Amino acid sequence: MERRRLRVGRPVTPEEFEELTDDELARLVPRALRGYFPGKDFCAGGFFYLHDGTAWSFFKGGFVDE
Repeated sequence: MERRRLRVGRPVTPEEFEELTDDELARLVPRALRGYFPGKDFCAGGFFYLHDGTAWSFFKGGFVDE
């Protein structure tokens, strides 16, 4: 099956999250936040925390609180 084209800020499914590499996931995070991406192994539940305590979710394609 062909993978759909992923874009910055677009949500991914849990299955897509598992298939993507750290580099591919980092490209889905807005450029201003990429420095905070800790790598896939540290994204429990498909999200990671930024320095200010907010969380970015790959499944939502944005901040958890929005």
